Amino acid sequence: MIRVLIERHIAETLEDAYETRSRKILQQAMSAPGFISGETLVDTSDPNHRLTLANWRSVAHWDRWYHSETRKDLMTEIVPMMDQDEKITILEQSGH
Repeated sequence: MIRVLIERHIAETLEDAYETRSRKILQQAMSAPGFISGETLVDTSDPNHRLTLANWRSVAHWDRWYHSETRKDLMTEIVPMMDQDEKITILEQSGH
C-alpha cells in the first residue's frame, strides 16, 4: 500500500466552491481500481491550505487514476481556484 499526499492552496474567497468540486474528485477516486481510502484535512494555521491523504494499493493504481481522463476533467474545474501548483508526494511505509 502507498499513501499519496496531495497539497493544494486555494485562492481567497474560493473555499466553498473548491470544497464542492474537491468532493467530486474524491467520490470519483473512490470508485477507481486500487483506491483504499482517503481524507481531506485543513491546515489549522492556513485555512486555504488543503491536504488530501489517500491510500492506494500501489503506485501503478495511483498513476492510472492520476492520468485518467476523469481526473483531468475534474481538475480543470479546480486548477483555476488554486493560487499555487498542486504538490503531490507518494509515500510508503519504511522497512524499519
